[in-house]
Amino acid sequence: MSKSAITRIAFGIICAAVIAAGVAGVPASLAAQQPYHVIAKWQIGGASSWDYVHIDSASQRLYVSHGQSFEILDAKTGKLLGTVDGLKGSHGVALDAAGKFGYISDASGIVIFDTKTFAKVKTIPSQYNPDGIVFEPVTKTVWSYNGRTGGANAIAIDTVTQEVVATIDTPEGRLEAQTADGKGHVFGNIGGVLARVDAKTKQIDARWTTGCTSGSGLAYDEVNDRIFQICRGNKMFAVDAKTGKVLGSSEIGEGPDGAGYSAKFNLAFASTGDGIITVVDAKAAGYPVLGKIETEVGARTMDYDPTTDRLYTITAERDPNVPMPTRLPAPPTPAPGQGPAAPAAPGGPAAGPGPGGPGPGGPGGPAQAPRPSPYKVDTYHVLVIGR
Repeated sequence: MSKSAITRIAFGIICAAVIAAGVAGVPASLAAQQPYHVIAKWQIGGASSWDYVHIDSASQRLYVSHGQSFEILDAKTGKLLGTVDGLKGSHGVALDAAGKFGYISDASGIVIFDTKTFAKVKTIPSQYNPDGIVFEPVTKTVWSYNGRTGGANAIAIDTVTQEVVATIDTPEGRLEAQTADGKGHVFGNIGGVLARVDAKTKQIDARWTTGCTSGSGLAYDEVNDRIFQICRGNKMFAVDAKTGKVLGSSEIGEGPDGAGYSAKFNLAFASTGDGIITVVDAKAAGYPVLGKIETEVGARTMDYDPTTDRLYTITAERDPNVPMPTRLPAPPTPAPGQGPAAPAAPGGPAAGPGPGGPGPGGPGGPAQAPRPSPYKVDTYHVLVIGR
């Protein structure tokens, strides 16, 4: 029996046991669902270099980073709708409130493009390498987290004027990952510290140590005002978004980089480069793990679509003749409330199994000689997970 089949059966047994035992706090409708599993694989091909994937629920478009381009797919069929070409090393994308313009964090700067024609409109230069990027709806700003050896900052772009309206220097390290609460705040990790930015005052108004070792992905729960922070050391932390109090933690896979949350089913997700998406019960006390979805090695980033209850992740086939890059040692973990963590080593924290992001040295790292990719050329693809 395959590992995938065993994983699905185990998850199903857990759900059946929940129904039989009537465990408090777990909806029967959730337990009655089939377990999540890979339901489609969409081949893209080309160079095997990627970072973030983003689902726009309103338009049912999937935005996929791909080295020197960004592909836009139909999220229902996988059909290629368009491509933003001529990039230097793409990372993430954010869309404005109307979905008219997209903002790509790229090694060349923030690339603004028309979502109808996919034509580039403008490039906003950045002193440091842009990485995580998010739209904040209250102030109608896009926030880009940027960094490399020598410095780091966050910049805010007014989506009406398409001009930079604020810069926040973060000498202690680059802000990693991003999420917004819809109330005027954006969040990011600085090493193991969870930072909250007030988008109105354009200042970091809180820094919280949660016990995280080098945080990456973040997801926000609007109903309960919680942040789910995934970290090296195989941990996900649930954190009160108002106070920074740690509410609980869960064991996840190796090489974390993506997070998601389902408000309807009270589930938190953590994608890791070892080929696992961990599913956590976010309603039950103790935040127990409900199951693990087997994906593929390198599928470290993900996004969740609440309208279809589907997850999307991206990867390529491993080349067995090329060894995986050696990961950096984890920085020391600060105890909760004891101040900021030590800055990450040059180049940022290793992502575990996965490409480490596009461009020489990975995002935020020093320039270095190109290394052979541990993934086969022309095998880049999207995995769609549903139930």
